[in-house]
Amino acid sequence: MKSTDSPHRLSVAPMLDWSDRNCRYFHRLLTRHGRLYTEMVTTGALLHGDVPRHLRFNAEEHALALQLGGSDTADLAACAKLGQDWGYDEINLNCGCPSERVQRGAFGACLMNEAPLVADCVKAMLDVVDIPVTVKHRIGIDREESYAFVRDFVGTLSEAGCQVFIVHARNAWLKGLSPKENREVPPLRYDLVYQLKRDFPALTISLNGGVTTSAQVAEHLQHVDGVMLGREAYHKPWWLAEWDQAFFGDAASELTRESVEEQMVVYMEREAAQHGTSWYSIARHMLGLRHGLPGARKWRQVWSDHRLKALPAREVWAIARQASCSAAAPTEAAL
Repeated sequence: MKSTDSPHRLSVAPMLDWSDRNCRYFHRLLTRHGRLYTEMVTTGALLHGDVPRHLRFNAEEHALALQLGGSDTADLAACAKLGQDWGYDEINLNCGCPSERVQRGAFGACLMNEAPLVADCVKAMLDVVDIPVTVKHRIGIDREESYAFVRDFVGTLSEAGCQVFIVHARNAWLKGLSPKENREVPPLRYDLVYQLKRDFPALTISLNGGVTTSAQVAEHLQHVDGVMLGREAYHKPWWLAEWDQAFFGDAASELTRESVEEQMVVYMEREAAQHGTSWYSIARHMLGLRHGLPGARKWRQVWSDHRLKALPAREVWAIARQASCSAAAPTEAAL
């Protein structure tokens, strides 16, 4: 298999409150090959809540992974089976989230302290599905900085059948830091992720954390199989439009920001007709589309103006285009 054929070569991270199905539809317009992930869905939400609300997705989103949060083997197996039945391409277990709420549920990053339990969870899921079961985790917990800790964690899970590991290259500090601080304060240690790939060459190792440019992606891909991008990809989504040519060997894309925006308006109209979804809840995900362009601020203001909610999406689109063109045009004074 060529390196560009790896299904995990580039992916967009699971991001709570952000990577919903509307966001993923938008991202799929920008990249054909980048792998997409759901927000974390807890086993309790699936077993005792509204399954269609949590699992419904657009057919266009493939390849798509469902990220689960939980630590009970039977519950995870049942939810993995649900995910496969709904058509997901991968089940991913969250072993990296450090939030206190997740810790109280005894899952997320604290599971790294219980590798045998996680291995049992992986085996239980693999027993009931035919799609890959993968794990997203950190390189350590709190002040534990020994490489042996993460090496043994990966080794234990690989023996249980996990073949794909997405490694956030920071420790998770379970006390004293907010989830946001946990994405910024613990130091990045990419060398540990590289070492995992050297020690486990048969496994797929994808690196996550602190990556903001295509040059950095290319450098990491010299050492690991894939790179997962999060907030940088969300806030500067036009970056995704470069991925297929730069990292998957596709021909140059003919996409334009205008054509993507128009496709999103069509999608908004479809969602309104089929599900009663407001364009406003969809538009929030594309506010970074014109990042750095003249008139972008005015354009964003229109698409995020709650006073326009009652208007059809196509009318808002026209207002946004007019606002951005007017703001981008040179004034007489400037001339």
